[in-house]
Amino acid sequence: MFTRTGRAGLISALIAAISIGLFQIPVTAYSQEEPIPIVIQVSPSTLNIQNQGEWVTIHTDIAYNYVMGASVILNDIPIAWWKSDNQGNFVAKFVILEVKELVTGLGIELPAQLDLTLWGTTYSGETFEGTQTITVIDVVPVGTGKK
Repeated sequence: MFTRTGRAGLISALIAAISIGLFQIPVTAYSQEEPIPIVIQVSPSTLNIQNQGEWVTIHTDIAYNYVMGASVILNDIPIAWWKSDNQGNFVAKFVILEVKELVTGLGIELPAQLDLTLWGTTYSGETFEGTQTITVIDVVPVGTGKK
């Protein structure tokens, strides 16, 4: 056991040894090469351009308390709001009109398959991402009076 003065002397000696280069403390900057892969579930999984709904909802398998909610995007669309599901996982909500505009802006012929990628950052600075392919259609719902 060191006495109080013995510990102070040891600490002083270590600081001196480090300062003159006798000890080197390796410092490695952490660099995340790949985003953390997550599983996502997009709802609706078939997006009808004629849909009058309000939201595209993305359920994830990443814990709600890990995610910086405002950092989350879906194919460059900013998140509208977020919440936790019953299992404590992150759920993201996007305005359906913005997702439809993404589809129409691509000028693709419908029906089509579209990859939606959710990307975000955790409170520890790591990125995460998950992708799901959805079907996009343009069908007038029955009984709307539209032709």
